[in-house]
Amino acid sequence: MPLRPPPYTKPLRVLQRYLNTEVIVRLKSGTEYRGVMVHMDSFMNMVLKNAIEVQRGEPVINYGTLILRGNNVLYIQLPAYVPTEE
Repeated sequence: MPLRPPPYTKPLRVLQRYLNTEVIVRLKSGTEYRGVMVHMDSFMNMVLKNAIEVQRGEPVINYGTLILRGNNVLYIQLPAYVPTEE
C-alpha cells in the first residue's frame, strides 16, 4: 500500500506549484504586496521578485526583491489558473 504524505504538507505543495508566478500577499498588518513568488520554505517565509506595495488597489512603492516572514502572512492570493507541471 503506497504511503500518502501527511495532510499538513499539502498546502505547501500547492503553493510550490505557484512558484515563479505572480501572487498577492496580505500581511496581518493589512499591508499588501504583489510580486512573483520565487522562493518559499516550510515556514511560509517567501521571496517576491518585482514586488510592489499596493494600497487600495494602486501601486505605492516598488521594492524589487522582498523577503516576507511567514508568521506575518495573513493570506496569499493565487492566480485563477493552475500552473502546469514541467
